[in-house]
Order: sequence, then C-alpha cells, then structure tokens
Amino acid sequence: MFLGCLLLILSACGGANGNSAGKAKAGNPSGQNTEAAAPNQGSNTELQDVKVVLDWSPNTNHTGLYVAKDQGYFAEEGLNVDILLPGSGGAEAMVASGEVPFGVSVQENVTQSRIQGVPLVSIAAIIQHNTSGFAAPVDKNIKSPKDFEGKAYGGWGSPVEQAVIQSIMDLQGADVNKVKFVNIGDADYFTAVKRDIDFAWIFYAWTGIEAELRGEPIDMLYVKDFSEKLDYYTPVLVTNEKTVKDNPELVKAFMRAVSKGYNYAIDHPEEAAQILLKAVPELDKDLVVASQKWLSPKYKDDAPRWGEQKKEVWQNYSDWMFDRKLLEKPLDVDAAFTNEFLPSE
Repeated sequence: MFLGCLLLILSACGGANGNSAGKAKAGNPSGQNTEAAAPNQGSNTELQDVKVVLDWSPNTNHTGLYVAKDQGYFAEEGLNVDILLPGSGGAEAMVASGEVPFGVSVQENVTQSRIQGVPLVSIAAIIQHNTSGFAAPVDKNIKSPKDFEGKAYGGWGSPVEQAVIQSIMDLQGADVNKVKFVNIGDADYFTAVKRDIDFAWIFYAWTGIEAELRGEPIDMLYVKDFSEKLDYYTPVLVTNEKTVKDNPELVKAFMRAVSKGYNYAIDHPEEAAQILLKAVPELDKDLVVASQKWLSPKYKDDAPRWGEQKKEVWQNYSDWMFDRKLLEKPLDVDAAFTNEFLPSE
C-alpha cells in the first residue's frame, strides 16, 4: 500500500486524503453533524447514529473499528456506528468541517492541518510505531539509503517524500540529487517496480505482506530505523475541537468501544481478520489474515495501553518538519493530540 495520499500537503480545508492501505479510490458518502447529543445508554433506549470516516479503503489498520461494530461494543455504548469511505476532499476535511465527528488520519496530516488553522485533534494512535518504509525488490540491491543513489523512486511529488529521503540519505553521506523522482500516482507497487521504478514507500503490513504471499521478496528500509524523529504515529483516530468541547461524553463512549475493538484484535488476530473479511468480503482473504497476524501485536506494542500517544513523538516529528521547512511555524503540540478519552486499563 502506497503512502502517497497521506503525504500530500493539506490545503487550508485539510483536504489531503490519507492512504494507509489498499488501492481502491473512495466514494462520496454523506456525513454526521458533531452537534449530536451524548450517547444514550441502556438496552431500552434508541441507539445514537454516529459516523466514522476511514482514510482509505478498508484494511487491517481499521480492524478494531469493524470489530467494535461486529461484537456490539458500539451498541453497548449506545451508538450505532456507520463506517464510511472518505469523500473526494478526504477524511480530514470531513472531520474538521463537522460533517462527521470521527475519522482516521495520520500524524503528518494532523500536523499540517493544525498549522493551517484546521481544528483536528488526534485522540488515539492506532499503531504505536511507524511501520512504513522504502521497499525494493531484492534484485534492485537497495540495502541502505546510500543505495538510493542512481535509482528511481516512485511517488507523488510531495515535498515530504523528498525531505524524508534526503534526511535518511544525509545520515549516510549520500546525495539525494542522484535519485530520480518519478510521479506514479496510485499505480500498483508490483507493476511499477517491474516497469518504471526501483523503490517506493509502503506500509509493510499490507504491501510487504502481499510481497511475501506473492513470493516476491523485498528489501525493506523502515524510516524509523534511521531517525527517531520519523517514528511518528500513522495512522491515528481524529475528531475536531468542537466535538471535544461540546460532546466529550460522545468521544469517551466512542473510544471505550474502539479500544475494546483493537484490544480484541490484539488478542485474537485470526478471529479479527474474519470479522474484517465478513464486513468487506471483496478483500483478499489470505492477505487479510496474514496482515492481521503481523500487525495485531504492533497496535499496542510497548505502550501502556492501546492508543496511547507521547508528546515527544509529536514534538520530534513536528520539529523535523519545521527544520525541513515543511511547516510555516512550530506546532502547538499540546493542542494537536490528547489521551484524555482513552479508557484506563
């Protein structure tokens, strides 16, 4: 799964679309106003309709949401949750505008949004550590960032892409000007590396696992292994400032259910994979099962609880972006994320 869309610099409306996995383009669903009342709880009360928008087509990054719906965790909190694909403006724009109260995004998009005055707030890290990196078929002989020299990189023309590549190449005394940057849009990784490029940016949990299943081995250079500043949260769950202020009980109820969903996926990866497949039967069964087994332990990893976010992670990455002139000003980190809606374990 390519990272291209999640690396796009947001417009003032927060319009970039995150790409966490999958290849399908999203439709244009209707939304949910954030001024809804707090959830009604109890078996005799009507469930409150709530919407959450994905960043891309359904994949194992999203499994906890589907588990929470399937296992009745949302219903236990008085919620009837509809999981949507993003519209043409992207998940960030839908959440920031109040069209829907919750969505899936990535730290870099939240950071860009906050700098531009878009009121997104990250309320949980779906995965604790950055599982993305640069991948190349083994016959390309790319074993380190220095090997990017003389090779063609396939991406989307985002300044973030070149900045990351230059950042890790600089650490090895390599020259980013010797890399050929090719705009391949959302072209399939496996097709592109046979035809146009030598390496691309992927999430291992999807494209890397697919390479394993295809019997097409890759060399994978995780960006977090070269700089702690690049070990940022991707993806994250987001809401907007208005929902936080006006409807904190809704956020708490939503997060109690979602936390149960991801903890279930951590403890029961095969069963969780089947729940995702039941909800989205067009997904490749073998890929979903294998991806879920690989990803489930990484949801929580070394954090004290699922979803926990650290200030230093937000500070490190936003400082890196500012130093690389990807931000106009430093980020107010404390306003960009919160752990207050995570249930204690």
